[in-house]
Amino acid sequence: MSNRNFSTSSGSGNGSRTFEFGRTHVVRPKGKHQATIVWLHGIGDNGSSWSQLLESLPLSNIKWICPTAPTRPVALFGGFPCTAWFDVGDISDDAPIDLEGLDASAAHVANLLSTEPPNIKLGIGGFSNGAATALHSATCHVLGHYGNGNTYPINLSAIVSLSGWLPCSRTVKNQIERSRDGIRRAASLPLFLCHGRADDVVAYEHGENSARTLSSAGFQNLIFRSYNGLGHYTVPEETDEVCRWLTANLVLEGFRLN
Repeated sequence: MSNRNFSTSSGSGNGSRTFEFGRTHVVRPKGKHQATIVWLHGIGDNGSSWSQLLESLPLSNIKWICPTAPTRPVALFGGFPCTAWFDVGDISDDAPIDLEGLDASAAHVANLLSTEPPNIKLGIGGFSNGAATALHSATCHVLGHYGNGNTYPINLSAIVSLSGWLPCSRTVKNQIERSRDGIRRAASLPLFLCHGRADDVVAYEHGENSARTLSSAGFQNLIFRSYNGLGHYTVPEETDEVCRWLTANLVLEGFRLN
């Protein structure tokens, strides 16, 4: 568990903002360390609450890193300041995108993963606003650069999105299709997206449309799961499926589902 505060610039040139990230919580693997996953919370939450849930999962070979987002004004809440990985005003395809905030958070995640041993598989997962940041990181990995053009340095092996959506969905497909390396990386990166049909915060259609966009952009190893009656939260059925999927795609040893 760490009390360090991280300061990350968006790196987009003159006038770029600096973001102060909060406390990072680490859940050490109880068995052989085979994978490290950064898990990103939703708006208004923090890394601590998810670290407690992740520690209870039967995935003894995964190290979980649970950072806390910067506190910033969020347009969706009338500018009220709360923890968020990037500013959100609307989730529609036509909504303005806080690309600077997205890139800064994706860079912070990449920095957290950059010191892991070379034989360890790396992944990113998240819930809601954190899930959107995880999917943005996936597109940065595939394209080889952040939205601002800076090189993306991490080789990812798995992405998990719970109750999230794909930011910049209108441009992702065209960008990947113009890149031979992007097409290759998209085909090989496993994605697992889950969404509740009763979600009243991030509407189900946003999750479904994001999965469809990613599939059409070349993400061939993508699974989308929907859950009847599930709102904007997670349930054991969902986390059990995440455990099975991570075990299969990261080739983890010793998985036992209670």
